[in-house]
Amino acid sequence: MLVALIAAALGSALLFSVGGDDSAKLRRWAIAAAGGILLLAVSLLTGFDPAIATPQLAIDWDWLPALGIHFSLGLDGLSLPLLLLASLLTLLAIASSPADQSRPRLYYSLIFLAAAGMVISLLSRDLMLFVLGYELELIPVYLLISIWGGEQRGAAATRFLIFTAISGILLLLGAIATAVLSSQPFSFSLDQLQTVDLPLALQLPLLLLFVAAFAIKLPLVPFHSWQPAAYGQASPAIAMLLGGAISKLGGYGLFRFGCSLFPEAWSLIAPSLAVLAAITALYGTLNALRQTDLQRLVAFSSMGHMGTLLLALAAGTPLALQGAIAQMVAHGLILALLFQLIGTIERVTGRRDRDQLSGLLNPIRGLPLTAGLLLMAAMASAGIPGLVGFIAEFLIFQGSFAIFPWATVGCIAASGLTAVYFVSLINRACFGKLDNQEARWRSVSASERWPAVVLALTVMALGIAPQALVRWSEGSSLAIAAHLPQPLQSTIAEGRSRSTPVFPTPSLSAVLQ
Repeated sequence: MLVALIAAALGSALLFSVGGDDSAKLRRWAIAAAGGILLLAVSLLTGFDPAIATPQLAIDWDWLPALGIHFSLGLDGLSLPLLLLASLLTLLAIASSPADQSRPRLYYSLIFLAAAGMVISLLSRDLMLFVLGYELELIPVYLLISIWGGEQRGAAATRFLIFTAISGILLLLGAIATAVLSSQPFSFSLDQLQTVDLPLALQLPLLLLFVAAFAIKLPLVPFHSWQPAAYGQASPAIAMLLGGAISKLGGYGLFRFGCSLFPEAWSLIAPSLAVLAAITALYGTLNALRQTDLQRLVAFSSMGHMGTLLLALAAGTPLALQGAIAQMVAHGLILALLFQLIGTIERVTGRRDRDQLSGLLNPIRGLPLTAGLLLMAAMASAGIPGLVGFIAEFLIFQGSFAIFPWATVGCIAASGLTAVYFVSLINRACFGKLDNQEARWRSVSASERWPAVVLALTVMALGIAPQALVRWSEGSSLAIAAHLPQPLQSTIAEGRSRSTPVFPTPSLSAVLQ
């Protein structure tokens, strides 16, 4: 089944590189192909046991034995939620693309090629196979931004290419060095590498290579400068895919190769990562307050949420790690919804500047459904209870406060400020009077509405029933936390002042009850 999923993504990329140029027809076929990939991903739920932390449906074939590379795949509670997210956002990104898309064959084949890279990375149990999947999405996304992006797409795409290439180089160096130093015989197998106990003097430089590589992908301060430009200049459909799914490979990589391969070194740098998390969260949020372009506002908002994700990884408690996995899924859904709605507003009104919009909630001549969904997406991003963003951040803050109280307070403050810039956005864009001369907008078509409706319903459903999200990854998060030096909490707490209160970390079941 895992091989079939990869074959479906690669096969779709190949099929859409040939054929006719009927944009509307190709779009329908692309939606059907992406729907098939999503159904394959959803079918994995039927045979998956969340209580098992080890990889399921695993295969391990010799590929390049002389180089120690295996075609090794497996599915666990960390990769499954992100695989479903990537498959869903691939479908909705295609559905959110214009029916009259220019150069449709190249466009859809590049989207499927980027999706194939994500699928390979998320299923890989071989470090070099992960690197290949990680690099596979580089050129497709670069072309998707540089050809179909905004007015400054060339500079934004080039910056994305340079930063992502540096990330890939660091990752490749880290992978080769880890395999050389860890395994005899030489192998990139994760199962083998996880059994090797490297001395701390070797773990630390190797870990820093991986952290730097994935910090660029997330991104984290100070490796972030490519992100606002790329998110701001990419078309809304590509921004959905890039911000909602592809960037999550950074968080996934920190989980898979930071916590798991170098646990002692991870506990050593955890306090520094917590400080970086708070800085990233506050930096992204404060910059979002200054933005008037809606797409750049959402880009900086995304950076703030990635700081919260890093805080959970630094804390390393089972509850925080559970929240981190939920945060990646929740953030991907909310970010994709925001970009989709911004794209709809821009296509209908011809603008996306907050100060140039007004009265979108007008029930007669405005865009009431789109504006209503924008209001709901803003509430979800701000962590309002009952929506999926709340449970993810709540788990992170509950699991992290006992370990890094001040960094957690910083991230909580950033989360609170999220409501400030979204209230400002909603107040200016959705309320107020419509200009009688300019507000002669067409109605939003059903094909433009349904991707946003699907995302909105998913955000609400997972917020009302969060157990449907977190149950799949509970076993894996517990296993990763157990792999870290125990108790990591005590080691860090001893270095803090005795006057700092330390609160017990509740269990996941206690939080959800």
